[in-house]
Amino acid sequence: MSAVLRLDDLVKRYGALVVTDHVSLDLMPGEVHAVIGPNGAGKTTLIGEITGETAPDQGRVLFDGRDLTRMSVAARARLGLARSFQITQVFGGFTVHEAVATAAQAVDGSSFRFWWPASADTRLNTIARERLAQVGLLDRADRPVRDLSHGEKRQLEIAMALASNPRVLLLDEPMAGMGRDETDRMIDVLQALKGSVAMLLIEHDMSAVFRLADRVSVLVYGQIVASGTPDAIRANAAVREAYLGTEVVP
Repeated sequence: MSAVLRLDDLVKRYGALVVTDHVSLDLMPGEVHAVIGPNGAGKTTLIGEITGETAPDQGRVLFDGRDLTRMSVAARARLGLARSFQITQVFGGFTVHEAVATAAQAVDGSSFRFWWPASADTRLNTIARERLAQVGLLDRADRPVRDLSHGEKRQLEIAMALASNPRVLLLDEPMAGMGRDETDRMIDVLQALKGSVAMLLIEHDMSAVFRLADRVSVLVYGQIVASGTPDAIRANAAVREAYLGTEVVP
């Protein structure tokens, strides 16, 4: 089986600062591959290089063997690469259902469709309801986005990303700012998606990482210093000393 996403020797420099330092990794179909590391390790820059928001100085981003390195964000999304939306400000006045229907409309292939309300399109409404059901928010469909709890808003971001029917889902700290109950709900949502979409997961919550990931790569000062199964990373003495410490899940 071939990788659906492959990063080949990515380098990003800002002056003398090397933020991603010859990073290579891959993501297999249906896999959850977690990337962990301390603050400032280069994780957010790496996500930007994958989505097209940040141009690497060296290396390639391959999707199903196709070189995406110079493609736009929109072109990558149309091919099936999705990142969770930032919705708290942009979609605050929408209902939950409208937000997901609009996300589906955004990748529908015809920009003129934005002149028509997504709520008038039966097919988009069906997609919205299916995605909300997947993330456990169908009973919140008619509520304004601004009235959701923080954890529910993060669930909605996942639903909106899924509205494009992606092959790869990029998740940048989906558990950030959550309490334990909200984190457990998000883990359940992502567990239910495993196998149906490949996920590259950036996350600081080690409990979530070890419960979700099929593979874990450790990024430190822009370099991948270890990669393997959760058990192998948990047992890696150098990783424990450099990063995991007391956060390791038994």
